[in-house]
Amino acid sequence: MRTQVGIVGAGPAGLMLSHLLHQRGVESVVIDLRTRQDIEETIKAGVLEQGTVDLMTQTGLGGRLHRDGFVHHGFNIAFSGRLHRINLYELTGGRAVTVYAQHEVLKDLIAKRLEDGGDVRFGVTDTTVEGLDTDRPVIGFTHEDQEHRLECDFVIGADGSRTYTRFLIREGKVRKDFFRQYPFAWFGILAEAPPSSDELIYAHSDRGFALISTRSPNVQRLYFQVDPSTNVDDWSEDRIWEEIQARVAGAGATIKTGTIIRKDVLQFRSFVCEPMQYGRLYLAGDAAHTVPPTGAKGMNLAIADVHVLDRALGAFYDAKDTGLLESYSETALKRVWRAQHFSWWMTSMLHRFSDATDFDLRRQLAELEMVTGSPTAAKTLADNYVGLPLV
Repeated sequence: MRTQVGIVGAGPAGLMLSHLLHQRGVESVVIDLRTRQDIEETIKAGVLEQGTVDLMTQTGLGGRLHRDGFVHHGFNIAFSGRLHRINLYELTGGRAVTVYAQHEVLKDLIAKRLEDGGDVRFGVTDTTVEGLDTDRPVIGFTHEDQEHRLECDFVIGADGSRTYTRFLIREGKVRKDFFRQYPFAWFGILAEAPPSSDELIYAHSDRGFALISTRSPNVQRLYFQVDPSTNVDDWSEDRIWEEIQARVAGAGATIKTGTIIRKDVLQFRSFVCEPMQYGRLYLAGDAAHTVPPTGAKGMNLAIADVHVLDRALGAFYDAKDTGLLESYSETALKRVWRAQHFSWWMTSMLHRFSDATDFDLRRQLAELEMVTGSPTAAKTLADNYVGLPLV
């Protein structure tokens, strides 16, 4: 087999890159260990930045997004017995975010790639990559009991946080990893219930953080801070609803309850791999970095990575210009570290740390007062939340 770009991973990064390359006439093959059903049914939240929404719309992926997504012109921060609204639309000059789940984005991307005749192989096994230091790397894999060798010009590692491709870059001599594990996790639930709020609520309380989000008019996604060792089976439905309500009640919010259809515990980590390229290998998305979900940056960073990669590969195939490919890692990492800082900032401002002192609590409250009371601080928060322009 022969293609121009071989993509390992059919997540947001891999599928979006394949879609963008197709629009400029560059061939690609996408492979993934998971089945199509597994990919489309893995429930993940999704708050899309303005730039992500614009890119999807401009490239023909906006149909269901604009029909089923929820455009939010602001969000609320609950603390000290009050709700404080951050008006994203006014603070950013007309920009907003759209709540649209990641698995819905993946459904749109898969459907579009197949409609356009794209080569996407689900359920592959025995993936290998060879020849990254040559101009003809090869991806080996087994699909439907048949072994394949895919020769390509470039390999894209977009295979998520449980990546194989990242480890093709030798740690120490070439690759350096930056990692932080947080001392808490999120207990997440999916519930058949009406929305409790028209916009998201980020709650800071003496009992810990909570996030009131939405998924659809009938299904809601809510989270609250717990110990990382928490077992979901130890929490009954009544106990869950009582805890979430207790964390927002002081601010005057009322949680609308319903049947809980999913419970999980999400670990909190920050991670960055540098560089994001080696030879003919380029990493994108969670294969190169992960962020805490507080800032809603994970999928948006993946889209930003491949937006840079698409232009770089386009310059190579249009004019044999390698400049953008050579600077890919440097360009992408600027946004990655900005998002890491923002996600850490939101996390540290809103969560209760087990070793926190009264000084730490007072500092948090002062910071929350600043970002909700100062137009300049609120604009900094809003600009980062809706996302910086794609470059």
